[in-house]
Amino acid sequence: MPRTAPAQALHEALFADERTGAWAVLDGASIEGLPAKLKELAPQHTCLYRGELAPDVAAAAPYLARLEADHPFTEWVLDEGWADHWGIFAVAPAAADLRAMRKHFRTFLLVRNPDGKVVYFRYYDPRVMRVYLPTCNAKELAGVFGPVRSYLMEDEDPATLLVMSVRDGKLHRRGVEVAAGRWTGRG
Repeated sequence: MPRTAPAQALHEALFADERTGAWAVLDGASIEGLPAKLKELAPQHTCLYRGELAPDVAAAAPYLARLEADHPFTEWVLDEGWADHWGIFAVAPAAADLRAMRKHFRTFLLVRNPDGKVVYFRYYDPRVMRVYLPTCNAKELAGVFGPVRSYLMEDEDPATLLVMSVRDGKLHRRGVEVAAGRWTGRG
């Protein structure tokens, strides 16, 4: 089955450099049956929450999955999830492993709100991440990016693939039109 134009552009962006690996942080609250799909298609994955979870919590939890270029799970996520805020994508060094990436992405699951209360931070929702990153200072960006070279996600207009990276302590935000299904970016 041919890929949709956004899926083709995202695939090219995620797998453009063999020195990097692709990851997805997926929102179980936005993807009906995500735990079952992870079990069925069996990508390398883990839940970002710890411990034994009640079924309703497991269904809505965030999951980290390594994406492989021609894996059925990757094809499913790229083809079905675009424009439905299923999650965010990350490009990191190829040597990054599941354990290290899980540790990184767990770092900012809980934050303090202005009242000092600890709350869950749903950064893996692209509607949140694309608004949050531009508010970060250089130190905060270093923490959020850690081993991640770039984050990719749908923009407010899903005809645009949003690519965010950090250079010299500053956020670089670039939109790439995906209607043609071709990745025209670099890096």
